[in-house]
Parts: sequence; structure tokens; C-alpha cells
Amino acid sequence: MYGLADCNNFFVSCERVFNPGLNGRPVVILSNNDGCVISRSNEAKQLGIKMGQPFYQLGEMIRRHNVAVFSSNFVLYGDMSKRVQQTLRSMVPSTEVYSIDESFLNLRGVDESQLDALGHHISYVVQRNTGIPISVGISPTKTLAKIASKLCKQYPKLRGSCLMRRPEDIEKVLRKFPIEDVWGIGRRFSAMLKTQGIQTAYQFTQLPVERVQRL
Repeated sequence: MYGLADCNNFFVSCERVFNPGLNGRPVVILSNNDGCVISRSNEAKQLGIKMGQPFYQLGEMIRRHNVAVFSSNFVLYGDMSKRVQQTLRSMVPSTEVYSIDESFLNLRGVDESQLDALGHHISYVVQRNTGIPISVGISPTKTLAKIASKLCKQYPKLRGSCLMRRPEDIEKVLRKFPIEDVWGIGRRFSAMLKTQGIQTAYQFTQLPVERVQRL
């Protein structure tokens, strides 16, 4: 089994650790040259601010909704990432850093009856130790673990961890999961698949292996 630990709105979360007054307020982080948005709080997302949106387009919205704006601070974000990684490594057999805010967790050998509790424990301990909220997805493959992690972000009632193990649960999720949101399937490839009637992750799984390899 694999886990995927994904920090929620990571750059924004880092700023909030040192400035709790930002909690509950729309926040955006800008790219190196302050050209575009590279991280958004949930409140900023609800306002309709898009990832990658040019900063110059947001002037009126920022004033109207009192949006907090920060230039990126990658020294801070790198340090916070190391703290998260150290905490993760203390709780699982091994980890694989995927990006500054994501790590795969190797859960081989962990009793499957303990996986749900472990996922919630990891989410709790990381936030307690670092102040960074994370979403943990656990499933038989890395791609499914990433999907499970996405579900955590969509459904707060999951409380930071989603175990997606039973075949019937996996199929239920994949039947509704958009093909363009699957890890490794980019914009151009998903557009091509849609022309062939492949709209969901489940439909993709039903393609012959030979056809997928050829594509």
C-alpha cells in the first residue's frame, strides 16, 4: 500500500504558521517576480481567484475582499517542507519526496486494519508538529493514493485522511473522477482521450493495456 501526503495550500499555510491573523482570510502568494498567483487559500479560491492568474487582473478584487498578498518566500517554504518531511519519516517505513509539498509514503508491512488510523494519526501529528495541514491518501497504487488525497481536500469530513482500499470503493470513485485530473495525464492527452469518449478515470482503466501502451 502507498500513501500520499499533500500539504494543503502549502505556501499560504507556511505564511499562516507565523501570522495566525491570516486564518479565515483570503490569501494569495505570488511568483518570484510577483507576476502571477502560485498559491491560494480556500477563501481566495472561493472568490474565484485562479492558479496562475496574472496579479494585475486582481486589483479590484483584492481591495474589495481585503485579500492578503505575499511575494513568495522559498527559503521559508523549503525550511517548512523539511520539517514536514522529518515528521513523516518518523512515522512510516520510508518516504519518497515528490515535490516541495508532496511525499509518497511506503506503507509496506503495515497491518491493513491499522491503515485508516495511521493516516489520521499522520495528518494530526504533522499539523501539531509543524502547523501545516495535510491530506493523506492511502491506496494500493501511487496514482490511486493521489486521488484519495484529492478527496481529502474536497471533503473535510474525512478529517485529513482517506483510505481507498476496497475494489468497489475504488470503482465508485473512478467512475466519477475526471480523466484530466488523473496524475500523469496532461491537458493534451486528456483532450485526445475525450475525443474517443474517455471522460472518466474508470473508462480509462477499461481500455486494453496494449492500446494504452501504444498511446
